[in-house]
Amino acid sequence: MLRLAETTYTEQPWRIHELTSDFSVEDVWSFRTPGAGPDDFPTMLAAMRAAGGPGQLSRLVRFLFAVRWKLGALLGWDKPSAGVGGRVASLRDRLPGDLRDAPCGPDNESMPLKAIYELDREAARELANKTVHTVMHLGWVQGANGDHELRMAVLVKPNGRFGRLYMVAIKPFRYVFVYPALTRQWERAWRDRNPAEADYEDGRSR
Repeated sequence: MLRLAETTYTEQPWRIHELTSDFSVEDVWSFRTPGAGPDDFPTMLAAMRAAGGPGQLSRLVRFLFAVRWKLGALLGWDKPSAGVGGRVASLRDRLPGDLRDAPCGPDNESMPLKAIYELDREAARELANKTVHTVMHLGWVQGANGDHELRMAVLVKPNGRFGRLYMVAIKPFRYVFVYPALTRQWERAWRDRNPAEADYEDGRSR
């Protein structure tokens, strides 16, 4: 995992820019996918889904998520009325016609972020609660070594002063625990998508 400059996201011609002018860029990260080509984004998404959602992360990260959901239940942060379709409208409501007709990707209970759209080179999901409306954008970009790589941008629109304080409070936990665990899961998903092929490509990239 490598944290990137904000411009590595904003300067790409992503379709998500059409929907998120009122969001700010919180984080931009890249993930190693050795041997990946320009058409492998669907393969990467399939590998990530096969690896499982947050429930397959480390025990410590699962504990942190459990604490967060418990606090949310006690304080009413995650009520349906505070979520997408309640406190905020879904970004799907902003989609132009061509994106509205495109596949949006599957949703399931293990993934709290819900699909907005899914294309050949990018995909976006969203989550809202009482603290924030956030978008996870995944893109497929050629890296410095010629291979393509997965990049993730986190876009946020905090809910007032409380939401801004919340984002500051959870930042150390994201950087120290959540993102490293997510990196291990997603990079392993790429390596394990086809063990024989992955071993060949990893050896070729060294």
